[in-house]
Amino acid sequence: MRGLLAGLLGLGLMAGSARAETTYVHAGALLDRPGQAPRGASTLILKDGKITSVQDGLVAPEGGARLVDLSDQFVLPGLIDMHVHIFSDDDKMKARLEATTRDTEDEMLIGADNARRTLEAGFTTIRDLGSDIRAVTALRDGINAGLIPGPTIVPAGRAISVTGGHGDGANGLNRELTGLVRADQTNVCDGAEDCRRAVRDQISGGAEVIKFTATGGVLSNVAGGLGRQMFDDEMKAIVDTAHSFGRKVAAHAHGKDGMEAALRAGVDSIEHATYTDEETLNLFKKTGAWLVPTMVAPVAALEQARAGSRPAPVLAKAEEANKVAYANHILQFKSGAKIAFGTDTGVSAHGQNAREFGLMVKAGMAPGEAIRTATVNAAELLGRTATLGTLEPGKDADIVAVKGSPIADITLLEHPTFVMRRGVVILKDSRRQAFPPN
Repeated sequence: MRGLLAGLLGLGLMAGSARAETTYVHAGALLDRPGQAPRGASTLILKDGKITSVQDGLVAPEGGARLVDLSDQFVLPGLIDMHVHIFSDDDKMKARLEATTRDTEDEMLIGADNARRTLEAGFTTIRDLGSDIRAVTALRDGINAGLIPGPTIVPAGRAISVTGGHGDGANGLNRELTGLVRADQTNVCDGAEDCRRAVRDQISGGAEVIKFTATGGVLSNVAGGLGRQMFDDEMKAIVDTAHSFGRKVAAHAHGKDGMEAALRAGVDSIEHATYTDEETLNLFKKTGAWLVPTMVAPVAALEQARAGSRPAPVLAKAEEANKVAYANHILQFKSGAKIAFGTDTGVSAHGQNAREFGLMVKAGMAPGEAIRTATVNAAELLGRTATLGTLEPGKDADIVAVKGSPIADITLLEHPTFVMRRGVVILKDSRRQAFPPN
């Protein structure tokens, strides 16, 4: 797998060679600290992929420095998506039909393309919450080495699941395929001790965060509903084991019963949180756990199920989830619970992650607060506030620009005109020339 990534270098996909020793970025407006008012014309000074200074006004570059001229654009920190499945194919029907003919190398090429599109969409960091741990860490390392373009990836590996639960890839398969899949599923566990082993197995492969499926899921091929699927001791074993290794824990949870059990077990975030009520939201605030709403996912899942590109059991669950999700998200945003941005991209199309912002604003969140969930809040949940979330000296030079204020029109984030990751220009408007000719 790592050899495949190295081979991509020969295809001309080197992403890191453009870094200048010192770069000045002129911003027409600068949201350096989301949650606070944006600054006017400003200058960011970068060196070796880090921000060294933020100054008012358009400061002339010192001798030998390069200039990125965004003086007519709105500049903000690189966006963070806390819930992505980077290897998922956007064409769901094609993926099902070709499942038995695709090999690991095919999946890696799909993931590499998805990573490129995600980065070009302005998302410079993602948390991948469900991929083969060997594949996703190879992709992470290839991106960090500059072999291919993509966002910083914080991988969970495969989601920890009970047998027959959401995360058991053998659900619905025939006898022969069930045996083959089960032999490879080290993420499936039954009982507290076995769940400890499953967590350790993902960490051994390189997982930086642990995900488990506390409840049923919309897209799993089993008609088991969206309620609780794990016992208290299994959840507690997963959380305690992950925390003992310094890993945070994300729980996939739709139903109220599974969500509250996961919160009591000490999870760091709940993904989806479809069936919340006042009691559940109070428990979020009591425990300090983050809520990651993934609003675009049920919309996309229902569209796919109705079009026939998902298995039959999915349609009823997708219809059910869509009835209640939006109304409950409105209540969540008013509750005072901590919200971090996540999309479940891979259910929805890669590169369209920013559609989530429009749904959040429609549900009552202020545009500035929505941006904060994908920057400051997400960095806090990741435990990476020292390097991500704001544009301040010492932090990574992860920068996005748009034509106009996203605080006035949040949908502008769906069409970034400029993207930089760790000081490397990834995307610039073809009508502009970010760097002057040498």
